[in-house]
Amino acid sequence: MTDILLGSHCKMAGSELFLGSAKEAQWYGANTFMVYTGAPQNTKRRDVSELRVEEGLKYMKEHGIVKHVIHAPYIINLGNTVKPEIYKLAKDFLAVEIERTIAMGSDTLVLHPGSAVGAAREDAISQIIEGLDTILTDDMKCTIALETMAGKGSEIGCTFEEIAAIISGVKCSDRLSVCFDTCHVFDSGYDIVNDLEGVLNEFDKVIGKERISVFHINDSKNTLGSRKDRHANIGDGSIGFETLCRVVYHPDFTGVPKILETPYIPDPDGSDEKKPPYKEEIARIRSYSL
Repeated sequence: MTDILLGSHCKMAGSELFLGSAKEAQWYGANTFMVYTGAPQNTKRRDVSELRVEEGLKYMKEHGIVKHVIHAPYIINLGNTVKPEIYKLAKDFLAVEIERTIAMGSDTLVLHPGSAVGAAREDAISQIIEGLDTILTDDMKCTIALETMAGKGSEIGCTFEEIAAIISGVKCSDRLSVCFDTCHVFDSGYDIVNDLEGVLNEFDKVIGKERISVFHINDSKNTLGSRKDRHANIGDGSIGFETLCRVVYHPDFTGVPKILETPYIPDPDGSDEKKPPYKEEIARIRSYSL
């Protein structure tokens, strides 16, 4: 079976920082992983020179970890047309995160497109395009992967058409790719359980499968089209182990990183702390036989 790029979100904390992220990925049996450059809920950031990036990249090379992906913080909302100060913060901070992504040796920054926050969705999409146009350049050394969203609240990007509208509207569209989140796509109403190939064909028709640069592999605690966005552990939700493995091993996406973002689970040793499930989930997926 062709090897796949399979990993998870990893922490970047403690004294080892990015080196610790790479070690965590190796412990899980991963050959790819995803990190935030700082806390996802605020703009506080340590300088990249302090993050032990070179040590982490060296460790990755020594242990067969092929690629890492950066995720932009949740607070970036280019779609907010109601509060100009929030839009300005989003533009300014996204530009910083792009620089940090490149400085950390990654070529992919995953971004939630934004939310309309009560305004017209068309206006939010237009402003997202405007914001990206002020940031993206043809020679930028990374792409922004717009994440498919579940449709909770006024999230933009819950249909393939909305993602396509952003991509087609941006001048430097070759600097945009897509992060395909299985839970989000399912919760937004695309039936990947009963018609995975049909959904992928629709994506290909509307956006183009070659645009997918990352997958988020998550089961869903909700029913099809619920628009709620609650991740479940692999095989414990409405999508199921079989379907998720068919996504992971799909021949059209062999070289695309597959990142687990599943919930932490109770510690079997009985402590109150929960533990990441990624080592077990990665091993289980890798044992799957097509």
